[in-house]
Amino acid sequence: MTATTAHDDHHHAAPKGISRWLTTTNHKEIGTLYLVFSLAMFLVGGAMALVIRAELFAPGLHLVNPEFFNQMTTMHALVMIFGAVMPAFVGLANWMVPLMVGAPDMALPRMNNWSFWILPFAFLILLSTLFMPSGAPASGWTLYPPLSLQGGNSFAFVIFAIHLMGISSIMGAINIIATILNMRAPGMSLLRMPMFVWNWLITAFLLIAVMPVLAGAVTMLLTDRFFGTSFFDAAGGGDPVMYQHIFWFFGHPEVYIMILPAFGIISEIIPTFSRKALFGYTSMVYATASIAFLSFIVWAHHMFTVGMPLGGALFFMYATMIIAVPTGIKVFNWVATMWRGSMTFETPMLFALGFVILFTIGGLSGVMLAIVPTDFQYHDTYFVVAHFHYVLVTGAIFAIMAAVYYWIPKWTGYMYDERLGKIHFWWSTISVNVLFFPQHYLGLAGMPRRIPDYAVQFAEFNLISSIGGFAFGFGQLLFVWIVIKCVRGGKQAEARVWDGARGLEWTVPSPAPLHTFDTPPVVTENTEHSAYLQR
Repeated sequence: MTATTAHDDHHHAAPKGISRWLTTTNHKEIGTLYLVFSLAMFLVGGAMALVIRAELFAPGLHLVNPEFFNQMTTMHALVMIFGAVMPAFVGLANWMVPLMVGAPDMALPRMNNWSFWILPFAFLILLSTLFMPSGAPASGWTLYPPLSLQGGNSFAFVIFAIHLMGISSIMGAINIIATILNMRAPGMSLLRMPMFVWNWLITAFLLIAVMPVLAGAVTMLLTDRFFGTSFFDAAGGGDPVMYQHIFWFFGHPEVYIMILPAFGIISEIIPTFSRKALFGYTSMVYATASIAFLSFIVWAHHMFTVGMPLGGALFFMYATMIIAVPTGIKVFNWVATMWRGSMTFETPMLFALGFVILFTIGGLSGVMLAIVPTDFQYHDTYFVVAHFHYVLVTGAIFAIMAAVYYWIPKWTGYMYDERLGKIHFWWSTISVNVLFFPQHYLGLAGMPRRIPDYAVQFAEFNLISSIGGFAFGFGQLLFVWIVIKCVRGGKQAEARVWDGARGLEWTVPSPAPLHTFDTPPVVTENTEHSAYLQR
């Protein structure tokens, strides 16, 4: 029996039911698992956010006690960052990177399976802390000592869960790098790759660089809490500020891990619906690499109020402002791509436009936070909450939704309901601004973050914000319904779903067969983000 025959026999006898999903090594099925898991965690994290907004609906303590409120703020952040946003991007990479580079699968399929199945167990452990006697962590997602060291024994479970998430991320990143560097189709040089692939390649290197830093920081917390060390305990000669330095050396590149894949998605969608090649492809690649490099030298802008020397504060202020330059190049190039293009406004393009406009608002408030003297006013207020939610919700999550609408016809073979998609976009865009824009004013007026009660002068804007929160949260149930409806059937999708779409993924049928590119395609011509095939 030849190796090829054995290979075919293996796939003809593929397991069915739950064992199919437990044992699969196919990149499309693993991508689907990541995306479904991410959606589930998005709903769990969203429910926690609604608990927070319900408590803040009016002054006074109403629904939950302050300790549980703090647990909700901490768990909401951990679930959304490590359970919703990052797995969604990894799922999109699993589905699309092999299709975009003409590879038959990911380079390390068995490790791919393992990297996913670690995640559900990690989050079961994390969420189980809510039911332990000492409760879930209540020290913010940053887990700053000494507050985090005053928690109960559930803290050990939280740290173990974070380690598992980190292992999953590192394995996924190694797989993506190996696939992109070793399995591209003949003729696809690095500077012929789609921007989504480029952005994920750079993101994967960031993941490998910084996840071990987080692992080290939380392990030091673990030994301080349970083994009598004093890394961060001032009473034993330790320094709590050292934890902040180590954490944010991970934390700031982590911000870009959650936005660079989004930049890649937007760089695919805008050229498609503008029916033009991406403006300034090479400059976009260099801008992405510059953002990744600069992300390692700006971490202490989260720490201007700890009492750092003037020289240090100036360095981190200027370095942070410089990051605005490559980010501005990206925004300029997206706008230049649309300029005089034959634009149409299907749902993916609407979400991409919403991303460009609203993410830019978040970026501008980030520049405000970079200025040392004004940061003393903004620090630890709702202005910071508004800033990072504009970056992560109207940035990362809008990009993920744009990607789902853009590629779901390729995944399922059916077109989604365009009318419902547009309703979802406008509902989400209006409600998300009602939710987060007033928080800028709350922060400027001095309302601290992570508090369950507040002074009466903050009541009106909190009321508006909570109304927006519930509208946005329940609006996402429409998104879930659109996805389910599309999976169940609808208008048949063509291979090239969108008129302006170019790239290898649009050369395979819709839905994409389980196995694609058994014979590598040959890329013979390229206009920036587009790949054309020699048949």
